[in-house]
Amino acid sequence: MLEVSRSGYYDWQSRPVSKRARERQLFDIEVKSAFEAGKGHYGRDRVRLELGFRGRKASRKRVGASMDRQGLRFKPKRRYRVTTNSKHDLPVAQNLLNRNFIVSAPNQVLVSDITYLPSRTGWLYLTVFIDLFSRMVVGWCG
Repeated sequence: MLEVSRSGYYDWQSRPVSKRARERQLFDIEVKSAFEAGKGHYGRDRVRLELGFRGRKASRKRVGASMDRQGLRFKPKRRYRVTTNSKHDLPVAQNLLNRNFIVSAPNQVLVSDITYLPSRTGWLYLTVFIDLFSRMVVGWCG
């Protein structure tokens, strides 16, 4: 099945791990440690820089190959984006609930909220309506 001789297979199986393979394993451990030090936000270049601070020199290509081998993908930090402008002179709806969230029967009080979802085409707006008695979603609009 493997198209190798039996003696060649057993010889390969009993060989110790090569020096290069051991070095690669140690390097992978160091790369993973540097990646985790950046809480998953470090890419190839920052991991390489972190390894340099630790006294380990390596090329961008070698660090990138190690990260690929281990399945390490960086998560870019997202910038905080302000979506609400409360400083305006527009009319504001009256607060009828006045933080009284206890309701005695269904379909008496509905509450709503809106959220903004980024998409490739721009912002998507999602509004959800919840019955305060049952806490169930009774409607939504997107």
